[in-house]
Amino acid sequence: MKQILHKRMTLSTVIPPPEPADVVDVAIVGAGPTGLMAANLLGGYGLAVAVVEAGAELIDFPRGVGMDDETLRSFQSVGLSDEVLVHLVPNQRLVFVDKKWKTLAELAPPTDEFGWPRRNGFVQPLADRVLLEGLSRFPNVSVRWSSQLTSLAQDADGVDLTIEDPSGTRTLRARYVIGADGGSSSVRRGLGFSFAGTSSAQNWLVVDLRNDPIGRPGSWVSADPRRPYVSISIPHGIRRFEFMLHDGEGEKDAEDDAFIARLLAAHVPDARYIDIIRRRVYTHHSRISEGFRKGRVFLAGDAAHVMPVWQGQGYNSAIRDASNLAWKLAMVLRGLANESILDAYEQERRAHVTAMVNLSRTVGRMVSIRNRPLAALRDAFFKGISLLPAVKTYIVTMRFKPMPVMDRGVLTTTGSSSTPSPVGRMFIQPTVATRSQPAVRLDDAIGSWFGLIAWNNDPKAILDEDALAELKRLGVRLLSARPAGQLPWDGHGDDDVTVVGDVDGRLKRWFEQHEESVLLVRPDRIVGGASTAQESSRMVRDFVATLGEPEPFTAPDQPAPESAGSVA
Repeated sequence: MKQILHKRMTLSTVIPPPEPADVVDVAIVGAGPTGLMAANLLGGYGLAVAVVEAGAELIDFPRGVGMDDETLRSFQSVGLSDEVLVHLVPNQRLVFVDKKWKTLAELAPPTDEFGWPRRNGFVQPLADRVLLEGLSRFPNVSVRWSSQLTSLAQDADGVDLTIEDPSGTRTLRARYVIGADGGSSSVRRGLGFSFAGTSSAQNWLVVDLRNDPIGRPGSWVSADPRRPYVSISIPHGIRRFEFMLHDGEGEKDAEDDAFIARLLAAHVPDARYIDIIRRRVYTHHSRISEGFRKGRVFLAGDAAHVMPVWQGQGYNSAIRDASNLAWKLAMVLRGLANESILDAYEQERRAHVTAMVNLSRTVGRMVSIRNRPLAALRDAFFKGISLLPAVKTYIVTMRFKPMPVMDRGVLTTTGSSSTPSPVGRMFIQPTVATRSQPAVRLDDAIGSWFGLIAWNNDPKAILDEDALAELKRLGVRLLSARPAGQLPWDGHGDDDVTVVGDVDGRLKRWFEQHEESVLLVRPDRIVGGASTAQESSRMVRDFVATLGEPEPFTAPDQPAPESAGSVA
């Protein structure tokens, strides 16, 4: 019996019989950043993917302008970091100011612990274009434009998607479906999930200008109670302005060039000479779906959660969803894990998303204060705490930013005794050397699948035969880490082990600070297991146990995606 999840039909329309279904491993509804990143990951893992998009082309609205280090790491994992760097301003400084432009708080984190700058300005439509063009590398991935999903029906083996496109009605059969179709997701509505949360009472006008009339790098948020606004320099001579709209102002005003010129008059040298690229009115929402999965259908990105813009985490949270879910789907579809691991997607993502939504909403409330006495109290508070060096450092370095920390999911703490445990946390990405490359980021040495890293040991010498056999079955790359000066020594000369040299001492410092010396790093760069050398075989077996027995309908003879689609 199939379960009908969603149906939209005009009674007066006679719909012709659907064409025979074509079949894919994963259908993705929505060609935004979430869907396109998931398609790049899944395509790299060798899966057949169809992206179904109702629009005729990529959206060109003024959208995200902040990309963090974790997202850049995801672009790296699909071999597109060089392409997206063309559209980035690294180490983007963010300053919160009062109505007189006196600094309230500054975010300028110098860290690059994950291999990339923590804050980066970018142009989202161009970054989305990079992801779209990246799909051309995969003959097993297609994007179907002007294709409106009208219904989903799932059974024990897959999902049937009914799609209307310019040529008529057709059916697409998929093993799994990812709903990445935005905040008004028809997939989420079809699943029957509520979208609880709040919406701001005030709308904001977002305007992108060509030929930046100011030109100064950086980004500023003015908490002026008269009209809070944002001014951001982004690549290619573009200036982003965002203004809170007052009661009675709306879409009609946004289309009025004279209205926009009046808003800009106090912020640019001459508002008569501005070149508007795009404009749009937004409402800031803080909402999380009741569930992220029902059966074979998943929600990701804005379809699962939306948040205000103030920490620039809507886009980045969406990319984290794609990175977390894609490898799990690949494991199941490749016959390497039981379908039960797919439940871990929501287990691992919900708490972090909730923290990001709450942080973004809190910052938005502080910025948007319109009561002048309250705004004065806020300003005095932030100016006061900025005099405390420890607090100022905490804010500047963005230590308040919630990091992905998982206490359940596809993880094992066997053999891990550090407090806090590195298990469930993202591993660092220093620059390392190999015997063929003098400088390479660690993820590129691992490849885009799993890696097992042993410090100062040969993994094949410390792991027993059963553990090694399991790692080989899963396609896990074995790495031996050591000081870079030891690279020429051939004592660990096994071709099955990649030897990496610690170029700047970061890897050694990490292992000095933890009890664990062997790490099993997942494709999303979360530590899935960590132990001492003698406990590493037990750790590996317990991690494999979290994967469960593969489903009988999968293809266990299909090889694991070793380095899984690495296009380096």
